[in-house]
Amino acid sequence: MTQTYEDFAKYGKEFADTGLKSFASLTKGAQAIATEAGEYTKKSFEAGNAVVEKLFSAKSFEKAIEIQTDYAKQSYESFVAEASKIGDLYAELAKEAYKPFESVVAKAK
Repeated sequence: MTQTYEDFAKYGKEFADTGLKSFASLTKGAQAIATEAGEYTKKSFEAGNAVVEKLFSAKSFEKAIEIQTDYAKQSYESFVAEASKIGDLYAELAKEAYKPFESVVAKAK
């Protein structure tokens, strides 16, 4: 009976430590994602302001359409690249959050 209790206490402590390590990984990953999203938002806002300035200085309607078309293309490409980058960050977050539990799962098998 005593051995069972000691084993249970040992596994409980190990699981709690593993949970804390996983939580630290989650926090670090979420912070990286938030930082990346903030930087993208800042870049997008600056690019939008630059386009508005270019549109106000356009000499013809055709030039304004060209500026708007270029902006739409660049915005789309930037969004796709950023979505891919953030997707990779989420995948890395999942891997890092699970990593502390790998040893516990291996022992359970």
